[in-house]
Amino acid sequence: MESGGATADLFSNSRDSASSRWSSAVSQRFQHLLDKSTPFVFQRWIAFAAVAIVYVIRVWLAEGFYIVSYALGIYILNLLIGFLSPQVDPEFQDHSDGPTLPTLSSDEFRPFVRRLPEFKFWYSITKAFCVAFVMTFFSIFNVPVFWPILLFYGVILFTLTMKRQILHMVKYRYVPFSFGKQRYDVKRADSTESASLLPRD
Repeated sequence: MESGGATADLFSNSRDSASSRWSSAVSQRFQHLLDKSTPFVFQRWIAFAAVAIVYVIRVWLAEGFYIVSYALGIYILNLLIGFLSPQVDPEFQDHSDGPTLPTLSSDEFRPFVRRLPEFKFWYSITKAFCVAFVMTFFSIFNVPVFWPILLFYGVILFTLTMKRQILHMVKYRYVPFSFGKQRYDVKRADSTESASLLPRD
């Protein structure tokens, strides 16, 4: 009897160990693919757009799951605020040792560091759409609701939140985007410096 129990325990432990190794290998492989996709910004957002379109089509055909869509919208708005906000709030930057924003034109240039980096923003929003898509296959989440009210609440919440964020950007004079900003061309600077070191006739 004891021998049979020990054999069963050994078999159970070996099965758990194999399952743990398999899940660890899958997790490492998935993380490796995520790391490789980091520099492909445009392709990643195209993939996200495809996922979002599939979700919209699913909700439109199902004619329901408006609560799921509303919760998804609130979550996306929260992610967007983190994406548009600096890592250290300028209002409290005097009490922090982290990176700060320049407040005067004579200040040293400091790049804008987001509270939520672009890759994490993309990954979180894509995962949220995938989770919401899976939830549309369970009728328990299809709560009857008058969707125009949810839409009205969503628009009002988005408007007030973005207004507050824009006022914050204007007050502390920062822009959370890199396009339109002056960039330092390293190659051009190196070639100019090399040319200035050449002997002149």
